[in-house]
Amino acid sequence: MTVVVVESPAKAKTINKYLGKDFKVLASYGHVRDLPPKDGSVRPDADFEMDWEVDGKSAKRLSDIAAALKTDDRLILATDPDREGEAISWHVMEVLRKKGALKGKAVQRVVFNAITKSSVLEAMQHPREVDAPLVDAYLARRALDYLVGFSLSPVLWRKLPGSRSAGRVQSVALRLICDRELEIEAFRAQEYWTIDGTFVTPKGQEFEAALNAIGGKRLGKLDLPDEASARAIEQAVKGQPFKVDSIESKPAKRHPYPPFRTSTLQQEASRKLGFSSARTMQIAQRLYEGVELGGETVGLITYMRTDGVDMAPEAIAATRNAILRNFGEPYVPPTPRLYTTKAKNAQEAHEAIRPTEMSRHPNDVRRTLDDDQFALYELIWKRTIASQMESADLERTTADIGTDGKDGKHYSFRANGSVVKFDGFLRVYQEGLDDAEDEDSKRLPAMARGDSIGVKKIEGVQHFTEPPPRYSEASLIKKMEELGIGRPSTYVSIMETLRTRGYVRLDKKRLIPEDKGRVVTAFLESFFRRYVEYDFTADLEEKLDKVSAGEIDWKQVLRDFWRDFTAALDDVKELRVTNVLDALNDILAPHIFPPKEDGGDARACPSCGGGQLSLKLGKFGSFIGCSNYPECKYTRPMTPGAEGAEAVPAEGVLLGVDPETGEKVTRRVGRFGPYLQLGEAVEGEKPQRASIPRNKKPEDITLEEALKLLSLPREVGLHPETGKPIVANFGRFGPFVLHDGTYANLESPEDVFTIGINRAVDIIAEKKARGFQRPKAGALKDLGPHPSGGGNVQVMKGKYGPYVKFGKINATLPKDKDPEQLTMDEAIALIAEREGKSPSKKTAAKKVAARKAPAKKAPAKKAAAKKSAAKKPAKKAAKKAAKSPKEAA
Repeated sequence: MTVVVVESPAKAKTINKYLGKDFKVLASYGHVRDLPPKDGSVRPDADFEMDWEVDGKSAKRLSDIAAALKTDDRLILATDPDREGEAISWHVMEVLRKKGALKGKAVQRVVFNAITKSSVLEAMQHPREVDAPLVDAYLARRALDYLVGFSLSPVLWRKLPGSRSAGRVQSVALRLICDRELEIEAFRAQEYWTIDGTFVTPKGQEFEAALNAIGGKRLGKLDLPDEASARAIEQAVKGQPFKVDSIESKPAKRHPYPPFRTSTLQQEASRKLGFSSARTMQIAQRLYEGVELGGETVGLITYMRTDGVDMAPEAIAATRNAILRNFGEPYVPPTPRLYTTKAKNAQEAHEAIRPTEMSRHPNDVRRTLDDDQFALYELIWKRTIASQMESADLERTTADIGTDGKDGKHYSFRANGSVVKFDGFLRVYQEGLDDAEDEDSKRLPAMARGDSIGVKKIEGVQHFTEPPPRYSEASLIKKMEELGIGRPSTYVSIMETLRTRGYVRLDKKRLIPEDKGRVVTAFLESFFRRYVEYDFTADLEEKLDKVSAGEIDWKQVLRDFWRDFTAALDDVKELRVTNVLDALNDILAPHIFPPKEDGGDARACPSCGGGQLSLKLGKFGSFIGCSNYPECKYTRPMTPGAEGAEAVPAEGVLLGVDPETGEKVTRRVGRFGPYLQLGEAVEGEKPQRASIPRNKKPEDITLEEALKLLSLPREVGLHPETGKPIVANFGRFGPFVLHDGTYANLESPEDVFTIGINRAVDIIAEKKARGFQRPKAGALKDLGPHPSGGGNVQVMKGKYGPYVKFGKINATLPKDKDPEQLTMDEAIALIAEREGKSPSKKTAAKKVAARKAPAKKAPAKKAAAKKSAAKKPAKKAAKKAAKSPKEAA
């Protein structure tokens, strides 16, 4: 009997079927141990010795593997075929060796590039040892990431309150996003004009052309700077006869693209299918591990984390056969196409991402896949097929249409177009574009030199230069790959980390840096510039690739890095916060203190006039404040143009006067956002304030609405049974009514102002009847049957957030995990972890005993305090429950 270790339980079940009864396939559920998240797990003083920790759920699985080896004589490590998979195999082997489970046992490593019977059986015939250089590269990378994170993050916490973390690659990716935003902010639009014409051939066919040259001199993009220039040209050519000065056609070819690797798959899935990089990899994982076909689980694609673009000879042959069968002989090139990777950071030579069986047309598996799986499989199939198809033959045509203007100058308009003579691979696939148009999409009608050309319209069109576009996930991955930053397995985690840390947000598929992210980037550029340089990061990645190739020693890479990095850390630790703020004010000045239109001092305080605005660091993040604090309490959000940042002066926007008190009602912006205020602050006494509900735009608030909000909490009436008041107000969870300590949510914000006593009594009675009963959870997603049987695994919506349900086991999802993107493997891991943390009988008995024990009497002072608190007016309690402007942050 042979024990085989793979990563996922779904894969284990499938592979066990392929290998038969002489093999026992067990799952590691991914990584089995990691560096403990505490200082000292990597020890540079001990030549970078590393302490590893096995988590509880993995300990049980490793024990199961060790137990299986007692009766078996061979261990095969068959984790995924990438650097992470090699590391998992090494970890499993090391733990088992320490347990003494490998004495006298043969240990071998195999990799399955595809989960099909033929691929698995073929791989089993070619075992090898664990790749030591590949493991060394993993160790070096893990140590570097740990040392940077655990050394740099505490510096950030001390110098930049509110910042959460920095990372070796994460921070460089963030800098790319922030640098692009600085380019956009520094951009100043420039006006220019074009002269566009609609012309007609002798046969009545219309086509478009634009002015290209005047008097034989070609026009530059900005050569027509204003309307006067454009109108002068319009008048010069108006009513003049046009003819074809020249027409030239040239043959051209378009060649197919290589099959997918990880980064190009993520980019195309984003462009064509709208998938995030994380979603793409989750679906690809499922296609790789397999779906039910003909009564057995079959992997549909090869391994999806790869830098390689080549395919196995038999796969190329199968692809050419599929082309011949589906499209005919003209679409099959005379010789197979061979591709090599051009990426700077190419790593292990895996195959490209391709279907495991090229004869398996997407329509053949349509019924077994959900919509997203089908869409991604079809994309991979088409790209693979197209990669081996004949090139497309085009004919590109350029026509110059000219006339002599009334001013004696010759004006030449140019039209471009192309004709597809043979579509080739374009019949199947055309790559998406991020921010450009396809030049080959236009066609020109037939015309000949000397033909008279009619004019339908000639007009000047105003344009403005545009800033560079913000990065999408696809274009950021492409840029990182060009610079040699990151690896296929890291792109998804980088994107997720930047969002969960609150450093960037995704808006209309574009990555926009948040203030927190910009401050962190500015800090790193000021004091750790070398470590967020693109070239430095790429060079370090190149060294790690040399480690994986066995060319250099991994510990020497760490020694060189750590020597310089610790010196930089020591320098920054001595800095005062004022030094940090001065540097950040300088580097962020174009963003936080944009020039004023009147040329005045951009940093002059608009409230007191004498102070200077500066970046301030608070518990909840960064904001702009006055240097004359506490005499001047002017604050505003960091980002100009943020809600109320520039539009609202320090004294607020006057909405009107309260007719009852005669006090001014103003809308203001504090460091925690917009709020309403009645009257002015008096020494020792705060004015009445009210938060603006989230569903309301601050600028849309009227005086009437402001007075309503300032009047809260509203007393609805006295409860008919208790005689105690019922009040309505807004709280952190929305609108509510409160009676005698019982809160009940309201459906609409408007209910706070309109609800009557009868309905309020009913709502409170319903809430009391429910008690603390949780609302019935609804299934957000059904992941399908658990591999071990026993029913389906579902993602549920609960009162306290989403969770995974399997039978009687409920496992809470991590806060940063999107329930819609949860995979079966992740769900199984959460369930297994929850099972491992179930309370023991002893613990349960203690809890029962504690419940039965007589309650201790509260001290007299505490009892008196409780009694006093119970007598507080309901209105004061409701105010405390509601959000203040500060809490709204």
